[in-house]
This record gives sequence, C-alpha cells and structure tokens, in this order.
Amino acid sequence: MQMRMEALRVFAVGILVGWVLGAVGKEVTGLPSCHFPAIFNFGDSNSDTGGMSAAFYPMVWPFGETFFHEAVGRASDGRLMVDFIAEHLKLPYLSAYLDSLGSSLRYGRNFGVNFRHGANFATGGATILRPNKTLFESGVSPFYLDIQIAHFDQFKARTTSLYNHAKSAFQRRKLPRPEDFSKALYILDIGQNDISAGLSKKEEERQAYIPELVNKLSAAVQHLYEQGARAFWIHNTGPFGCLPVSILYAPNPQGTLDKCGCLKYSNGVAMEFNKQLEEAVVKLRADLPEAALTYVDIYAAKYALISDAKKQGFVEPPEKCCGKRVNGVDVQCGQKANVNGTEVHAASCKNPSSYISWDGVHYTEAANHWFANRIIMGLVSDNSIPIAQACHKAHHV
Repeated sequence: MQMRMEALRVFAVGILVGWVLGAVGKEVTGLPSCHFPAIFNFGDSNSDTGGMSAAFYPMVWPFGETFFHEAVGRASDGRLMVDFIAEHLKLPYLSAYLDSLGSSLRYGRNFGVNFRHGANFATGGATILRPNKTLFESGVSPFYLDIQIAHFDQFKARTTSLYNHAKSAFQRRKLPRPEDFSKALYILDIGQNDISAGLSKKEEERQAYIPELVNKLSAAVQHLYEQGARAFWIHNTGPFGCLPVSILYAPNPQGTLDKCGCLKYSNGVAMEFNKQLEEAVVKLRADLPEAALTYVDIYAAKYALISDAKKQGFVEPPEKCCGKRVNGVDVQCGQKANVNGTEVHAASCKNPSSYISWDGVHYTEAANHWFANRIIMGLVSDNSIPIAQACHKAHHV
C-alpha cells in the first residue's frame, strides 16, 4: 500500500509538470507573499553551501564547474536546490556558518560571507543522530543535527548582540536584523546519511531506529520554535536506492531492483522514514499552534525524474557524470589514482546538464533545478502551498 501511494504521488508529479513550469513565480494560492527576509538551513551535503569544505578539506575541481566556475564547497557541478530556493525568494545564496571567508569572491551573488539574509548550518555527511565514529573512519560529519542547532543558537545570540551594539548601519550591514529571525524561513533537509547507516540494521532494530530519527528531528523543530521560528519547510529523504553508488555496491542486485533499476529494500526504508516524518509533522502542527509547517515530498520529485529521465532529456540512470571505476578500483570525482601502473584521473563528463547524478551520490545542477522547479510551487507539499507563501497555514490534504 505504501509503495502504491508513493507511485500515485510520482504520477501526479509527472502529470502536473507543465502546470508547475507555467506557474513558477506566480501566487497560485491566492495568499500574499511572505517576503521572507532570510533563510536558515539545516542539513547534509544536499544543501551544504561550503560548511564542510571550510571545516575540513576543500572541494576540488570539477566541483562547481557549471555555474560558479570554481569549487565553492557544494557537492555538485553547480547550484543546489537551496540555491534555487534562494533565487526564487529573491535572496542571496546562503553563506555557510562555518565558512569565515566565503566560498566564492568572484561568482554568484555572495561576494564573501554575508549573514544579513540568513545562514547555512548544513554540512556534508551530516546525520540526525550523533555519529559513533569519526569523520576519518566513516565519512560522517561531526556536525550532526544537534550541533547545527547549537550553532544556530550561538549565531542568533551573538549576531543579535553585535547588531544591537553596532554604532552604524555599515557595521550592521552583514548581520541579520534581530526581528528577522521570527520572519525567516527555516529549511530542514537531513536524514539520508542516517538511512544509509540504518540499512544494515536488523528489522527489529530498525523498528526502533526510524522513530528515534523522527523524534530527534521533531525535537529540533520544537527547539527552533521556542527560539522564535515560525515558518518551516521540511524535506523528507530521497530515493536512496536509486543512487548509482547504492546500486553499484549492492551485493546481489538481481531480483532486488524495481522497474526503474532502483533497490527496492533501500527505497523501502527511505519511504518508512518519510511516512513517519509526515505523521510527525502533522503532530507538530497540533503542538506548535503558531507555526506554519510544510512537509515536502522530495522523494516523489526525485523519483519522478529518475523514472522519466529519457523523456526529460537526461541520460538514463544509474549513469553518473563524474568519477570512474577502472578494473574494480573506484576513482572519486576530481581525484587521481594509480590503477595497475596507470594514472587515472576522474574528470567530469562533457555535458553535466544531461546527467541526473553528478558523482554517484549527489545530483547535478540540472537535476537540482528540475527538483526545485517542482517543490517551490508546492506541487509535492502536503499542503500545496508554494514556498513563497510558506508562512501561511492552510488546509492540509
């Protein structure tokens, strides 16, 4: 039943694609625009705009080649969904909280760190739960959700103090206005790495694991609400079983793939998480009466493209643009390796915009743009409210 409902959602996305593209930029709900003055984002590499790259090792070329023309800390060839959301809301790209200098001084619209219109607390490899291994052992970020929330608390307190003690408008120009914290849009897009970690758990372990994830995410929303946040845009997790890296390392994929070539089991775990997350959002609406919470079905948007890649002008999955596998040796995007005495360089493909997957884990700018065009108009939101009107509460279907 759950997979049937997910298929119906995906079908609806495909049917309404033309309507969405025609409606972008218009107020389709009859509600006034919220005119969000800022965005505060929490998440993993799907929305990290430079945090992990600043904290540890910087990304290398060809990351960023399509739009920024240099590596700017994003796990893509260009912009992420959060970048397109910022553009749609007529806000600058988000500066990473952990980046003291700014990921690009030449391209885009940031021109160095500027927190006037929000901040990004997301880091690549981040999880909802506290990791039990170091970054160097597992690749998981130490900046898990609780730490990101703690960073926000510190950021809010410190910038408010600096703003109030500033002597001039010039000193305040890159600081958020204290009153904007309650008017901002709060985006949460996290859970994919937790799902990955949970795939190896036994059924009885997973029955306790997924509720723990959802409860932790709910607690983060409640904390932000207590800090004055009111408009929440909450993404579920995508079809993990459709990632090229998932399919590549599946021990015996035959018989375990769906009609789109995705791993049924992995996607099943993701859908169970999404089901419980949606139920939690419904409960949060009752518990947080002044909040406007939107649950966004990223899974449906991503699976819709993957299942219709050729018709949408993309190379059919699970092909990826950047990275190579030579004689059983994986050479990661932008890296070099010696394979049987031959140096192999994993460069990008000639036309990244024709691929859905950038490096086997993350999406290309073209795919991110495709997803963003569908989510910003509320097509895959449970309340059908476009993101520009996400400060309003509405009838939830």
